[in-house]
Amino acid sequence: MDLKQLECFVRVAEFGGFTRAAATLNLSQSVVSRQVRQLELELGQHLLLRNGRGVTLTPAGTRLFEHGQGILRQVQVAREDLQEQRDSLTGKVVIGLPPSIARRHTVGIVTAFQKAFPGCSLGIKEGLSHSMREWLLLGRLDFALLYNPAQNAQLHFEPLQSEPLWLIGAAGASLAPEVPLATLGDYPLIIPSQPHSLRRLIESEAARHHVELNVHMEIDGIPSLIDLVAAGAGFAVLSRMALSGSYVPPGLQAAPIVEPTMNTHLFVATTNQRPLTRLASMTLAVVKHQMRDQAMQKPHNC
Repeated sequence: MDLKQLECFVRVAEFGGFTRAAATLNLSQSVVSRQVRQLELELGQHLLLRNGRGVTLTPAGTRLFEHGQGILRQVQVAREDLQEQRDSLTGKVVIGLPPSIARRHTVGIVTAFQKAFPGCSLGIKEGLSHSMREWLLLGRLDFALLYNPAQNAQLHFEPLQSEPLWLIGAAGASLAPEVPLATLGDYPLIIPSQPHSLRRLIESEAARHHVELNVHMEIDGIPSLIDLVAAGAGFAVLSRMALSGSYVPPGLQAAPIVEPTMNTHLFVATTNQRPLTRLASMTLAVVKHQMRDQAMQKPHNC
């Protein structure tokens, strides 16, 4: 498989057509089209469906697109790694953040990165833990922050921080100062659906202590979930730091879950297949510093 053919295919898939892909690659449309066609002939499968509005991916094209992004990223990483051995830091690092972390930390991380590495570029992808695991394995991320990840022999996990979980209710809701885990089933819960890491954690802890949960609604977006709680539609199980964003309605109540406490754990995940470049390692240090600074600040709500 020729890298130029693969790059042409990936860019066409990304832009949904040949015109913008050709402009990005600084090639003519005919050359890009010929490269993609040669790739299809080599693989013996149609990768793109052409139509009047552009192109769409076939099932085979979708699978190759996922692999192709990772392959091209690793070629870029290899070039940057060799360049770093000779010159000053250059290149790009791509990191994965959960949505709750991205809302609180993206501005601080980007600002610190630009100040520390002015000649480099940073990419941030938001996603749930199960999606970011796949992106790591496909080579689309240098590292990711994951909540409560399941064990994976291909990934390395470094503990970063832990946060206790609280029961969150609307202003005026009947909420005790502390909520024993055994009573959690008394509250109509609004929680994310599977395979969200928070849902897995809550259900596993409840099952371990023989608590039957009352799942009232399944809402994956944390801001929407919090809005529903504020409207009195139910209760949520979240960390206090989840209430630190500017989008959080005022007046929410929060009570710690006790006997026993429940903690959500955040890890740095890297792949065992590829060591971090020097730029990625230094970027990870920036991320850790930002996380420590934020952890020292208490949320204003509740």
